[in-house]
Amino acid sequence: MTEISGSLDEFRAAAEANGIHTVEVAAPDTQGHLRGKRVPVGRFFDSVHDGGVNIADAMFVFDMQNDLPDNEFVNMDTGYLDAHLVPDNSSGRMLTHRPGYGIVFADAFDENGNPHPLAPRSVLAAQIERCRAAGLDPVVATELEFYLCTPDWNPVQDHIQYSSLTDGLEFEACLADMRSALLGAGIEVEGSNAEYGPGQFEINAGPADAMTAADNTVLFKSIVKQVAVQHGLRATFMPKPWAEQSGSGMHVHTSLTADGANAFAACSDGEPNDLMKNWMGGLLEHAEAMTLLGTPNSNGPKRIRPYTFAPTHICWGLDNRTVLARCIAESGSKANRVEFRSAGADANPYLIIAGILAAGVDGIERKLDPGALSEGDVYGNPGDRTALPTDLEGAIAAYKDSSLATQLGDMFSRSYVSISEAEVPLAAENNPEADDVNDWERARFLEHS
Repeated sequence: MTEISGSLDEFRAAAEANGIHTVEVAAPDTQGHLRGKRVPVGRFFDSVHDGGVNIADAMFVFDMQNDLPDNEFVNMDTGYLDAHLVPDNSSGRMLTHRPGYGIVFADAFDENGNPHPLAPRSVLAAQIERCRAAGLDPVVATELEFYLCTPDWNPVQDHIQYSSLTDGLEFEACLADMRSALLGAGIEVEGSNAEYGPGQFEINAGPADAMTAADNTVLFKSIVKQVAVQHGLRATFMPKPWAEQSGSGMHVHTSLTADGANAFAACSDGEPNDLMKNWMGGLLEHAEAMTLLGTPNSNGPKRIRPYTFAPTHICWGLDNRTVLARCIAESGSKANRVEFRSAGADANPYLIIAGILAAGVDGIERKLDPGALSEGDVYGNPGDRTALPTDLEGAIAAYKDSSLATQLGDMFSRSYVSISEAEVPLAAENNPEADDVNDWERARFLEHS
């Protein structure tokens, strides 16, 4: 496993040891797609590591196909200004699946030299600082599902064999190369398995600090897609590619560290401690609004249906995969955590993690109670639990003017909402059926998610 550099000197030494000729200076756009510049390695270490590079701020208002919906902050009148990308040299790592290439993540700054308010890394950084101001360091892990497809975007299988170690051997060379490439890029790989869809897989990454976890997740998606191409295949993180098959989600696990230890560890078996309860209370308080961060496009809410292993109601439970917030609370366990299960695989990891941190800290600050835990089949017996939005219009309405939107930044939230609002008439015109996934939708999202 290649370690993340940790310092400029360590990154330089790793680049020399690995014969790197090109460094990719990368930043996530609002859709979670990595954008940036490829720089000769000598130029990077001579000047770019400190001076950065420029890129059009249009990247922060793109839709999934790089169209530019109307935006009050970035438009023809503003001139599509340069954003300045300054490398976070502690994030440098090698791309072993593409020998000769390294990558470093960058923070974006506006024309006044301030953190760009529309940049996902800026939005997350503000919420990390908010946690740290409370004496807490968030630890995050994501798990993502994806479909492996043929070059013409059909699933590579027509049957389901969940977690089989016998079936699908013909795809193991590709999956092994994915695991190897992720390890080579400094991403801890815990394991992989076939999921509950034909040609659907999951690779689990280990936990990290919140920013590294977001960096790892967006790089994870890039590497999986690139390795699939190297094997003559394609990978998609579209949340609901086929109406009759399982959707692909992004489950986000969070815990908090205080004084070097898991602050959720002091639980009785099945009984979260007060801090964990308050954290979950915040997640549930803001869960409706958070739906837009997890389902920013018209396809994503189509996962939110009964008996799909995607949550449909705002509730928490213990080891129960029908709830929204799955709580692992074992006595003294260093692995205690909360799994937030509603986001689609196309969600921007920086933004959904930022939303979770903002909601959780709000819960701690206000000492919010998550209420009674849910047991059994919440799909069949939701009781009085509030239902999550099941379409994009509902998700937008829940987020717009919400307390969570204010916490993530007024300018960011207004811009973000406007991008999703532009999707609504497109979907209504091209796919008016609420539960259908048609060819227009697949053409729009399969390749680009």
